[in-house]
Amino acid sequence: MGHEILIVDDEPDIRLLIEGILADEGYETRLAADSDSAIAAFRERRPSLVVLDVWLQGSRLDGLGILNVLHKEEPSIPVIMISGHGTIETAVAALQHGAYDFIEKPFQADRLLVVVRRALEASRLARENAELRLRAGSGTVLEGRSAAITAVRNQIDRVAPTGSRVLISGMAGTGKEVAARMIHASSRRAEGPFIALNCATLAPGRFEEELFGIEGGDDGAGRRTGVLERAHGGTLVLDEVSDMPLETQGKIVRALQDQTFERLGGARRVKVDVRVLATTNRDLQSEIAMGRFREDLYYRLAVVPLRIPSLRERREDIPELARMFLDRAAENAGLPLRELSGDAIAALQSYEWPGNVRELRNLMERLLIMMPGNSSDPIRADMLPSTVGEGAPALLKFDSDEDVMSLPLREARDLFETQYLQAQLLRFGGNISRTAGFVGMERSALHRKLKQLGVTSEDRNTG
Repeated sequence: MGHEILIVDDEPDIRLLIEGILADEGYETRLAADSDSAIAAFRERRPSLVVLDVWLQGSRLDGLGILNVLHKEEPSIPVIMISGHGTIETAVAALQHGAYDFIEKPFQADRLLVVVRRALEASRLARENAELRLRAGSGTVLEGRSAAITAVRNQIDRVAPTGSRVLISGMAGTGKEVAARMIHASSRRAEGPFIALNCATLAPGRFEEELFGIEGGDDGAGRRTGVLERAHGGTLVLDEVSDMPLETQGKIVRALQDQTFERLGGARRVKVDVRVLATTNRDLQSEIAMGRFREDLYYRLAVVPLRIPSLRERREDIPELARMFLDRAAENAGLPLRELSGDAIAALQSYEWPGNVRELRNLMERLLIMMPGNSSDPIRADMLPSTVGEGAPALLKFDSDEDVMSLPLREARDLFETQYLQAQLLRFGGNISRTAGFVGMERSALHRKLKQLGVTSEDRNTG
């Protein structure tokens, strides 16, 4: 779809002139002669840009008044002010009120087109930046209120300003790179570069050129800088460092110690100032024992070890995270937000989440886009994928082999209470105090009830 430009001027000849200039360049146009028709046209369909005359005879509002209205309703749409009675004061006032630029009449067609193109380009970049910030929202902070993730954020706050190397461990999808970005953002290097090298996806033969770069010829032709050099003054993340070849591990040990290295094909040592963070989803002590990871590299990287808990270790964060991901997905896709029913939340909290937070985020986006039914209908447990539903508490999928209607009232009630309390225990990660608070029982009374129903500590184990 092409750009549509709203032209507001009280002189028919000027409106037609501007329309002709813009139409010749492929822009679509709409015309208005006064404030009421201009504002109505703007509200009917948002244009890409507005060309607005300052002085409008017979109009309820002048151009600056219209600009104020448009800017309040949609400040992201650029407005170019034009006037045949232009003064410096008028131009300054227009810019102060939020206009993108000011052009005096009579103007050259080329001048108008240059300003229009620049305004549309600036608007596009602003939108893209906003979208990138929105997409990065889940990638800049470790979200959640559980004690486990709060402790991690507190550790990050303490270690970030120090400049120490940090080894961030955790399962895939827990947010290890997010933690690295948080460390960088809160460090003294926050204004410097943040470079991540994914060791798991890099071919073994390319590690050293990616790390150290290539010297090239005497004239510098063919020279390519590596990530150590590009991260100078900032932070380098060695993502999934356990996948780095042993030979390269030996070479980077000296680079970490001296903060110097040689480019491939070079003889001169390059001095850098880089903070190195590393991430891993493996037990590096076991990797060392099996001869797959250098012990000296481990101790240089793990000055401060930081472990990111899995999602099943902080199940109480799942409702908040799920709703946040649904909200972001709805905004990104331009779709109405759907709510999660109570049984769906309980099912999500009962699932093991092998893909952790990343899997939850992807599932919420898929549910929002693919779920049938009215957008006002909540997402229920029976709408979840079978892999998630299989782990749901028995309460959410009563055993069809159990003929509840054939049981005496006491036994039926005991069956319900057993399944209900098992579900809530699983939902709150086996935490008796939180479960008691949710179900409305005293902690001691819940203990007695669990003992009476034969719900053992094994039943409460969430892994």
